[in-house]
Amino acid sequence: MGVAVLLKQVPDTTAKISVTDGRVDESSITKWSISPYDEYALENAIRLKESGYGDVVAITCGPARSSKCLVEAAAVGADKLIHVVTDSSSLDSIQIQALLSAAVKESGCDVVMCGKQAADTNSGSTGPGVASALGYSCVGAVTEVSIEGGVISATRLGPSGLEEVEVGVPCVFTFDKGDAELRRPNVRGIMMAKKKPIDSLTSDDLGVDTSNSAVSVESHSSPPEKPSGKKFVGTESIPEVVNMLRNDANVI
Repeated sequence: MGVAVLLKQVPDTTAKISVTDGRVDESSITKWSISPYDEYALENAIRLKESGYGDVVAITCGPARSSKCLVEAAAVGADKLIHVVTDSSSLDSIQIQALLSAAVKESGCDVVMCGKQAADTNSGSTGPGVASALGYSCVGAVTEVSIEGGVISATRLGPSGLEEVEVGVPCVFTFDKGDAELRRPNVRGIMMAKKKPIDSLTSDDLGVDTSNSAVSVESHSSPPEKPSGKKFVGTESIPEVVNMLRNDANVI
């Protein structure tokens, strides 16, 4: 029994991204961080642990630099760290989900938490894909998870307001932005995290074949630059502004 948290290291939201020869130049990225939605998942996993549900196992899949996000997770309360090491940039989402699913099985956890989508790809497929591979139920876009009397309940925003969903284990939760932001590590947590061992696993260790990807990326490109803004002065410009808001922006 325990909670597995799937973490992804992504370029920090303040980092400058450059494209070279049709590919994102990762060597030019100076700052990497845990994907923001994953931080909400990690905080809720730690809270579930504090309520007595079991240890928190932080899992990430990626190159050697990704281990930093595991150390950060340990500093705030993760008990076990698993790094699925892969230097391949050609893995598709199904292959990554297969690796993460195998790592969850290795951890023995029956509850899995992750962000609803990563800040770099925004595909939102990891949580449902892992749930499908493991045969777990999946509740998406939750903001809080709690346990009482052996029943896990999740809060999420529905079409008519907040919904509370009860689900049995095993299950996967994908997190949206909530009120419970990731706690800051204290000095003791930071020092202990540096000494905590990381279990490094490869696709061979997990028995997952990653040789044939079903997806190939032809090229990356920067988004088009936003057009310059327009400035309107004086009451005589009101009809033009109203016309643009109604016909161009479709906001009135």
